[in-house]
Amino acid sequence: MGNFVKAAWHFVGNRLRDGAPIPKDGEKLVYPGQPILCHRGLHASLQPFDALRFAPGNTLCLVECGGVVHIGAGKLVCTERTILARMDAEPLLRQFARAQALSVAHLWSPPKVVLDYLMVGGSELAALSASAASAWSAARLAEPDTWSSSAARFAALSASEAAAWSSSTAGTATLSAANSAANSAAWSSSPSSTSTSTSVDWLAEKSAAWLAAGQEFDEAVTAAFEDWL
Repeated sequence: MGNFVKAAWHFVGNRLRDGAPIPKDGEKLVYPGQPILCHRGLHASLQPFDALRFAPGNTLCLVECGGVVHIGAGKLVCTERTILARMDAEPLLRQFARAQALSVAHLWSPPKVVLDYLMVGGSELAALSASAASAWSAARLAEPDTWSSSAARFAALSASEAAAWSSSTAGTATLSAANSAANSAAWSSSPSSTSTSTSVDWLAEKSAAWLAAGQEFDEAVTAAFEDWL
């Protein structure tokens, strides 16, 4: 338990989860009771990538937390939270999701429209790219499972998830694209000689890829908020 966190992260939608309006920058929000992690109080995360897991919308806030503070895995809860700065993170989320899908594009044969979208973005290409990537992945479900075929399917799935989203599901879609890309990267590793070591190796590769994705996202957010950090 602590009593002050200078910099934490919190996504918001149009209103707070209890229906209250979003406070202005610099306005301290106070919870009157005893906070319990995941149950009651004012929540935030120490890292932006962790905050993304709980995002109800695309506005990312840099917040200061005080009062009673309990820190858990990937999140914290407090009795005082103040927004220091905020940004519409949807463009950053879209760019990050495309970058994750692009990082494993070499593991399959993406149609040109998919590559075009992953490289430059654009709403005009998004629907076409999502459709093409989904169709490519679905067409290969009947193929025998191998490490390379699994890597290719997850790479295609990542591309589809990077394109097929609405503004209201940006956070979930971004995590899904990153997760599929991490799965693809893990499957692309050379299989080990035994099933036990293969499973351990796969989990290690997946964990490393997921950690790298989180670090990349955190660095992008930190750069966007550098004037306030």
